[in-house]
Amino acid sequence: MPNVFGPVPSRRLGLSLGVDLIPFKTCSYNCLYCQVGETSFLKVKPEAHVSERTIVNEISEKLLTSTPDAITFAGSGEPTLNSEIGKIITSVKELSDIKVVVLTNGSLFWQEEVRRRVLMADVIMPTLVSAFEDTFKLIHRPHPSLKLINIIEGLQKLRGDYQGSLDLEVIFLEGLNDSEKEIIGLKRIIDQIEPDKIQINTVVRPPTDSKAKSISNKRLAEIMTYFGKKAEIIATSILIGEEGKGSLAINNLLEMVRRRPLRAVDIAASLNLSLKDVDGLVKALLIKGYLRKQKHSKEDYFISNEKDIPSYK
Repeated sequence: MPNVFGPVPSRRLGLSLGVDLIPFKTCSYNCLYCQVGETSFLKVKPEAHVSERTIVNEISEKLLTSTPDAITFAGSGEPTLNSEIGKIITSVKELSDIKVVVLTNGSLFWQEEVRRRVLMADVIMPTLVSAFEDTFKLIHRPHPSLKLINIIEGLQKLRGDYQGSLDLEVIFLEGLNDSEKEIIGLKRIIDQIEPDKIQINTVVRPPTDSKAKSISNKRLAEIMTYFGKKAEIIATSILIGEEGKGSLAINNLLEMVRRRPLRAVDIAASLNLSLKDVDGLVKALLIKGYLRKQKHSKEDYFISNEKDIPSYK
């Protein structure tokens, strides 16, 4: 599948062109709530996984046919695990004036070189789920070398170094980090980090582990009020088509896989798209949790996450 995928509508970013800089499910965490699945490669040392030239060429090609609101470094794992991310961000910003966003779990910013690599981005969106080590480990199932105190210090140092918009995502799971103790502890740490925005989230699509359960809208609203004016709820599930731009093919694809599993070649034929375009759309929807992949007769089929009983034809 391509390294650059979409663009797809995003509630936070408008029409977002995704950039995947690492091999599938390479991450420093193995989160309970991840909608992409179990981490395959648990690591903390950045390496040069995908080259600057490869990414820039793919983005250039995409920009010939689409005008996204944001170019988002995200994907199936942790983008800062690519040691070339700084060079890639610089090249992408020379390519266009489109906003560059880094969607990250925030686990590696205790390393000065990792912080330095992302400073040219327009927006950085790290994640924080707890002020307590035991809860942090329970939810994120991190690489053994990672300690919460270092991660929090890394986020504070990033705030000091970074001039762009730092939008902190806080994901709440029922019975795990939604108690008064957890919320008070989180607010204390968030006040120290001083993000520009606090984005409150919960599980909205099937997670990796069934222990990851969403909290109610009422509880989300209570937390938002407690966190103050910078806080906003982003957990509300939206239809892909609500953003309006470039969403017809995505809506049609989702409607087809709700009825039965399909191969990429079937989707391409039905929507009159190239296989390359279908690969980009499918990858985006897999990462966003709208689809899942399943093998049948040695072929990959794509299935809606809203449908549990496959019907192969």
